Order: sequence, then C-alpha cells, then structure tokens
Amino acid sequence: MAATEVDKRTPVMKKYTLLLPLLTVLAAAPLRAEVSYQLQTVAENLDFPWSIAFLPNGDRLITELSGQLRRLDAAGTLSPPISGVPEVYRASQGGLFDVLPDPDFAANRMVYLSYAAGDQDNNGTTIARARLDADSLQQVEVIFTVDPQKYAPMHYGGRIAWLSDGTLLLTTGDGFDFREQAQNLKSQLGKTLRMNKDGSPAADNPFPEHPYVWTYGHRNAQGLIVSRDGRAYLHEHGPRGGDEVNLLQAGANYGWPAITYGMDYNGAYVSPFTEYAGMEQPTHVWTPSIAPSGFMIYEGDLFPAWQGDLFIGALVDNEVRRLDMQDGEVVAEEALFAELNARIRDIRQAPDGSIYILTDGPEGDVVRVAGAPEVALVPEPVR
Repeated sequence: MAATEVDKRTPVMKKYTLLLPLLTVLAAAPLRAEVSYQLQTVAENLDFPWSIAFLPNGDRLITELSGQLRRLDAAGTLSPPISGVPEVYRASQGGLFDVLPDPDFAANRMVYLSYAAGDQDNNGTTIARARLDADSLQQVEVIFTVDPQKYAPMHYGGRIAWLSDGTLLLTTGDGFDFREQAQNLKSQLGKTLRMNKDGSPAADNPFPEHPYVWTYGHRNAQGLIVSRDGRAYLHEHGPRGGDEVNLLQAGANYGWPAITYGMDYNGAYVSPFTEYAGMEQPTHVWTPSIAPSGFMIYEGDLFPAWQGDLFIGALVDNEVRRLDMQDGEVVAEEALFAELNARIRDIRQAPDGSIYILTDGPEGDVVRVAGAPEVALVPEPVR
C-alpha cells in the first residue's frame, strides 16, 4: 500500500448503535438463519487507535499511534494515558503499534508493546515489556530491536502474537525502500521473527545461522493471529494490488519481492512471476488492494455462523472482509460493517465472544459488535 494511501484520512461517523438486519419473514419460502448484530460505540475520540487487547478483569488496553496506551475499564470509562510507555518514533506509519498481555498476566501483570523507535536517520520495530501497575508501566525493559535499522518511516509490520508453546511472534516490514532484504536471511526486515519472552531467539527456529527468523519473504504484515489449534496466519500489504493472507509454516519463503500478484506504484512490474519453486502461494489475494489491517479468527459462541472464519479490516474500502473458511480454504468472501463509514484499523474477538473494532483517524472510535436480541430469518428463493 502506498504511503499516500496509508496516510489518507476519512471522516468518522459518530454515535452509531444499529441493529442489523431487520428483515421481513415470508412464510411461504424455506428459511435460513442470518447473522444479526448490534454496533455499540464504547469509546470515542482516540488518536489513531491501532490495537486493542483484553485483560482478565474485563478491562481493555488500547494503543494510539502517537504513543499513548489507554485503559478502557469494564464500565466504559477511558483512562488518561498510562504513564511509563517508552518513547516512540511518530512519523508517517511509525508510532505505537501492538499491545499484548502475557499469557500469565493474571499472575505477573506483564504486557508487551511493539513500536517504532529511533529517529529519521535510524529507526526500526522494537518490543518492550513492562508490568502494568494501575495506570502506569513499571520495570520497562526493551527486549528486542529489529536489525538492521532503516531511515524510511514506513513498513514496520509491528504485530505480535503468542504461539501455543509460549514463544512470541513479531512481524517486520521490508522498510519500503529495502524490499530485497525480505529475501535476505541475514536481515530481519520482511520477516516473522520468533523469540522467547525475554527477547532471546527461540531455540528451535529453522535457520540456526539466523536465529530469530521464522518465515521470510514478506512485504508489510499488519495482521497476525494464532488460532486455538495453533495455526498462525498473517496478512500483508501488497504494492498496487497483491494484498495477501498467508498460513505460516516455519522456514517457509512467502516470495516477496521475487513473486507477487501486485504491480509497482508506477505501473511497472515488481516481478514478472506470481509463483516460483520453493516459494509459498498465498491462502487469499486481493487485487485491487483493500489495504488490510487488523485480523481476527472468530472462535466464539455469540455468532455461530462465523465460527472459524477470518476477519480483516479493509482500510481502503471502509469495511471489514469476512473470509468464509472451510477445511482451510476460502470458499466465500463478504463485506461487513460498511455502515460505520470509517477506515478499520483493528478487529479482535473479546473473551465473551463479542467483536471489537477500532476505527482509524484522529477521532477514532472503539465499537463493540454484540449479538442482536433475536435472529432474523431470510427467505430462500423458491425454485
């Protein structure tokens, strides 16, 4: 996705609480269940919210790209910025990215933050961890910084997620001007990196001479999820077209920039190849680009029809894309939540099975997708 597209701002519609769909039942036709939901705005006026995470007591943590971490408590009160957050490099796409509680948060109260650190000459994706004490971070420790540093304030990746074995994944972008480094195992740009909780490389990573690298050949992955059964997916921005969803396998090469379904911004080929021996094919591709951001696999009980489906924010189209998954394959795609009329920055499942959406912009909102009081029934065509 071009820098001009990433920085494009769209006004955000305010104060929406909708019940959809409200449909007439025609008794003469066979019926099938439709998913009904309510959209509830639970917080407003956040400064480019980027990520949301859930705490055991029902509170939610929200990052703002400008460098603030906020707590939204179970009663709906948004805290002032939490103190102790490391200084971030806020420029273009750079800032505070993900927040992720430790799997043992209830016992140790540790949280992990990913962010851009440095200056206009040398900056890169960084991870810090800290103990959350009321509305402050204590014992802040930088545990990892991507090597090499770069000058361009773009393509950081920056998503983090826990694998089932307790190791931590980090997505890194190619740095925009350094795309060839995605194929260079000596560089940590354009990779997913796997590490222990303390930032040391996981012992069984696939490339002993490049101990952090777990997968490579990525452009700019801003979505990363791990399912309950241990499958790890990411999505990444293509250039002009060629946005991808990929199922990650340790040691695999996902091709960028040697293979791609997108074109360069000037209309030239990035590569003449869309496939090549030894390089993985994507699970799903979008051309033209949707500018994917935020990622969720739905595994809750509130919306049974969506069980196992992938949800991706579409920044360009002001909507969410649902990928209907059957046996690991995408069998259908649906656009959802366009009534928000806003760029979607993040989408996550809450522990209660509801869905949370962050809208992008200087007055971003937190929207909860809750179940409707009743299921609407839609008539099937009579054949």
